[in-house]
Amino acid sequence: MHKRTTRILFSLVSLVLLVTGCSGTESPTATVTPTRTPPPAPTEIIVLPTATPTATPIPTEPPTAEPVMEVTPYPPGVNPLTGLEVADPDMLNHSPLAIKISNSAEVRPQAGLNSADLVFEHYAEGGITRFTAVFYGTYPERVGSVRSGRLIDLEIPAMYGATFSYSGSSAGVKERYRTSDLFPERIFSPDFGVGEPYFYRVPREGLAFEHTLFASPTDLRALAIERGVDQKPAFPKLMAFSEALPALKDVVDATKINIDYRAAVCRAQWDYDAALGKWRRTTAGAVHSDILTGEQVAVSNVVVVFANHLETDILEDTWGGGHMSIEIQVWGQGPVLIFRDGKMYQGYWQRAARDHMLTFIDGEGNFIPLKPGNTWFQMVLLETESDEPQPGEFYFIP
Repeated sequence: MHKRTTRILFSLVSLVLLVTGCSGTESPTATVTPTRTPPPAPTEIIVLPTATPTATPIPTEPPTAEPVMEVTPYPPGVNPLTGLEVADPDMLNHSPLAIKISNSAEVRPQAGLNSADLVFEHYAEGGITRFTAVFYGTYPERVGSVRSGRLIDLEIPAMYGATFSYSGSSAGVKERYRTSDLFPERIFSPDFGVGEPYFYRVPREGLAFEHTLFASPTDLRALAIERGVDQKPAFPKLMAFSEALPALKDVVDATKINIDYRAAVCRAQWDYDAALGKWRRTTAGAVHSDILTGEQVAVSNVVVVFANHLETDILEDTWGGGHMSIEIQVWGQGPVLIFRDGKMYQGYWQRAARDHMLTFIDGEGNFIPLKPGNTWFQMVLLETESDEPQPGEFYFIP
């Protein structure tokens, strides 16, 4: 194994052990449960010790530390989800839109991915992935194809004060939506009687009917206004952004990221384009583009989020013997790898309350700032393995 691979793997193991083993910190429950474990109440955050690249025994108690400082609020006209000024400052006076997008091979290229401020890619079931895209600073003409929601979509809209749009869900997931604090005003779906003009069909030759549904962002905003839920979020926690590279310890060069969700159909690859200053996406070996622009999907930040994945008792489908819905526990804290500007930073993600977005610190409690721009979150299992077959090329096998 390459020398640096061993160092990174040891660091990730240390991060996992710290998150799951240190007393005095909040962490995802490791008990299989069919219902959502509530996020912890807001508490003082304990700064974790720096993860070590050697096999040194992990301390059982975190050190005493001052609470992590808050990020300075952004000036008017700056999008708190990207750190960039928006062309129309009035956009920020509205609620963000979270929209579910298919990642089936048949639907690529999708519509609207390059316009999203944030995209979460996560396991659905059967090894395939799905996207939840968050739009705040700008709207594309349409978004889609729109598909069914998952349990993680109880969390993402809550993080960003967003409405949530999707089409279709299993009976168990639908009931969880119905009993959540998002329902009924902030959930927009044909499941609950929302049709045209908010959702409409765009047929394409050879494309199955279930892959032809799209959402209109401007009409979804109008529906939010009608329901009285279109409002600027308070954002009690903020991500940090910086054009300058962070002066942090746990950093290595990075040029390629490969997340092998399911190699044949959903393997996600990001290659750093130094001239553009962004990561370009390939999926299952093919360039991944946005059908609205014809351009390859490119982002300023790729964030690999290690989180507890639990199989629930909710049956999602019956093909191949059936698959159960996965609960991705994005509350508490866990390990994270942040890729920006051809570098990889190791640290922790944190979310101490339901209305907190994910924020990032290193092992000494310093904020890890993202590069201003759009961000793609790659959600992976806590036990995900990694390798570095060539310097700067990182492979993850969930």
